[in-house]
Amino acid sequence: MPMSMPNPPRAVPLQGASNFRDLGGYVGHEGRPVRWRKMFRSDQLGSLTAVDAGLLNGSGGFDRSGGLDGLGIGRVFDFRGQQERLAAPCTLPGVQVHSLSIEPSVVQRIGEHLAAGSPLTKAQMVTYMQQTYRDFVVYDTPRFAELFAHLLASDAPLVFHCTAGKDRTGFAAALILLALGVSRENVMEDYLLTNQLLKRPPFQGSVLLPEVRAVLEGVQADFLEAALHAVKREHGGLESYFTNGLGLGTAERARLAASYLAS
Repeated sequence: MPMSMPNPPRAVPLQGASNFRDLGGYVGHEGRPVRWRKMFRSDQLGSLTAVDAGLLNGSGGFDRSGGLDGLGIGRVFDFRGQQERLAAPCTLPGVQVHSLSIEPSVVQRIGEHLAAGSPLTKAQMVTYMQQTYRDFVVYDTPRFAELFAHLLASDAPLVFHCTAGKDRTGFAAALILLALGVSRENVMEDYLLTNQLLKRPPFQGSVLLPEVRAVLEGVQADFLEAALHAVKREHGGLESYFTNGLGLGTAERARLAASYLAS
């Protein structure tokens, strides 16, 4: 009887990125798990080393011990805004990079608040983050719809990311997993993993209090819940949002499952 292969590690250790991880393994429709080594989410990829690039460009798969043996990534989807991309361009050799630009509105809100001469409190920072997630639904749905169109066009291994891989990327990952039938509990579990994995220099706005920076640099369940509440308010619920907002009708959902759920 052949040996069963172990699940590969979810978090991928890289020298130039800290929040790079696999969406595989979560249980979706009909008890079928999301396929491993097909979809990855990450923080920005502008600091990858040659060793990192070799791992991401490798032939794909993992060895019998669960170790990495190249991920075979051929597509990158970048949610960062224009200035973010210019500051740290993704230069992964041999990989097609698609820009799905969503400007970081929370940075603008922080700047406007500080320019008014008022200190920023932890509660206000939470409010700004929640509004950012609502904006994903109200203003940025076309960018997430583009991502799904690419997912349907090919099942070649891919990674999608923003700067920290936590907000724009976190909402995209949640939508993908929910569309594949993954439970909200597991979706939230994946979303909150950022708090364990992300390693980045503190936000450069030194005038921010430490507790305010902590809100900005992490994720909280109520951020993602704010986006899902906006889905219900603006579209009547997830199913309507999938169909009318993201272009995922019955046929598209079936194709998505066939491509990204194990048989």
